[in-house]
Amino acid sequence: MTERLPVATPRQVRRATRLMLTRGDLSWAVLLNVLAVVASLVAPWLLGRIVDAVERGDVAIVDRLALGVVAAAVAQLVLTRYARYTAHRFGERALAGLRERFVDRVLALPTAVVERTGTGDLLTRSTADVATVGTTLRTAVPEVFTAGLQVAFIVVVVFLLHPVLGLCTLVGLPALWLVTRWYLRRARPAYLAEGEVNSAVAESMAGTAEGARTVEVFGLGARRVREVDDAVDDVYRSRTRTLFLRTVLFPITDLAHALPTFAVLLVGGFGYLRGHLGLGAVVAAGLYVWQLVDPLNRILLWVEQLQSGGAALARLEGVAEAATPPVTPPSPHDDRLRVSAVSYAYVPGRDVLRDVSLEVRPGERLAVVGPSGAGKSTLGKLLAGLDVPREGEVTVGGVAVADLLADGAERHVLLVTQEHHVFTGTLRDNLAMAAPDADDTRMWDALAAVEARWARELPDGLDTSLGADGTRLDAARAQQLALARVLLADPHTLVLDEATAMLDPATARNAERSMAAVLRGRTVIAIAHRLHTAHDADRVAVMEDGRITELGAHDELVAAGGTYAALWRSWQGAEAR
Repeated sequence: MTERLPVATPRQVRRATRLMLTRGDLSWAVLLNVLAVVASLVAPWLLGRIVDAVERGDVAIVDRLALGVVAAAVAQLVLTRYARYTAHRFGERALAGLRERFVDRVLALPTAVVERTGTGDLLTRSTADVATVGTTLRTAVPEVFTAGLQVAFIVVVVFLLHPVLGLCTLVGLPALWLVTRWYLRRARPAYLAEGEVNSAVAESMAGTAEGARTVEVFGLGARRVREVDDAVDDVYRSRTRTLFLRTVLFPITDLAHALPTFAVLLVGGFGYLRGHLGLGAVVAAGLYVWQLVDPLNRILLWVEQLQSGGAALARLEGVAEAATPPVTPPSPHDDRLRVSAVSYAYVPGRDVLRDVSLEVRPGERLAVVGPSGAGKSTLGKLLAGLDVPREGEVTVGGVAVADLLADGAERHVLLVTQEHHVFTGTLRDNLAMAAPDADDTRMWDALAAVEARWARELPDGLDTSLGADGTRLDAARAQQLALARVLLADPHTLVLDEATAMLDPATARNAERSMAAVLRGRTVIAIAHRLHTAHDADRVAVMEDGRITELGAHDELVAAGGTYAALWRSWQGAEAR
């Protein structure tokens, strides 16, 4: 059954939020927002002065006050523009830091966790959740901050006009507080549930697309459609739940917005008629309360985004709970690779490796053979440090291989598989990831060693763009690029897991010539599905049902008449046919 990655607790989300807010320089954004809010308060006050002046018959001052209104409006426009610009810049920088931390944590996830989780959950977190947090940081947080400042300043100014009018602005506060509290209690779990079912839909659709051939062959179309429909139904129910929360929140907050306007006009009108309040003060208070509608509406508009952004941030930060913590291991004292009583399971309770012990001498060529499903590729991943065993240890020079890989220091053991990925970027970028300090000479030497003559013919040499938007490499060239990376990384031990299995025979022969330069002088562990590799090895390890059942030289094992001898005779017969 597919598992879900952890979700951060509210405390962890608050700590991550503080970290993002304190890493950037918020001072300019805060200052500009404060000045913009102050500028927005000038016009209603001046309009109140104009009303008082007209009432007194002092029209000479009206023109000057009107110019002040225009100047305040222009100042508010300019300050708001730059306040939003600085806030957006801060949001983008904070989001960039969040993306980098998320990628680091995803790369630190143990392989077993990734395989149990599946692609849907990670895909949703790295796309939809990152986009949601981005919108929250760029827009929702600055908007809510500015709106909150406006509300606070307006209430203070109305109190300064007259305390009774100030109290009128607060009449909607109880209803607003109660409904907001009710909403916030329910919003976080509702949005977390929505994110989870979105992951389930992505997982179901990705699985159907990736296994389309299998679905066709076994006639599973109707079943897969039902599964996707069930996942979509879950999404519908979760979104109906969040929609219900909004249908309660929005009408009550609209009422809470209208109550202060009604109270100010009613109380202010009575106060003016009885001579307790000036007409200018009532007009100014009415304009200020009318100004409250916009910031309160913005807060209402973005409070949902803040909740969904908080839920998305919890899902992004939750990846850290499943990631392997960084370590700083000691340096290996030699190049000897040792597997000690290792057991491993992808699913708890179902070991695919059982009490495996093996020692590989420096410079040795070891072939690992056995029937399909015996655990050969799994052992190869553990030898390269891509995962850690459930029991036992895999070490090189007395240091855990997985710790050396996580530390990001010199690569001691490297896995070469049949999948050779070309990353979007230049040829230089694709090579430098194996050796960031490599100069052009080292890169060209590595390409020449694997017979990648085509690289010299590229239009921009090492700066030629590769991938979907640039030069596309076929399977043979992609493998040569991968082998050049191996040479640049310069590990002392290579684990080969059928590195040429996906190539046609002619291309595979050329690839094996390229690989000869890579293997020279290194310890080689070959996961062999074709036994000619085992014939040429110094020793052969035979795996059956997750255990090493035979270990020795090719001739010794053939003479022993065991499992390897039977595999050898069967393979020779197949080759003869």
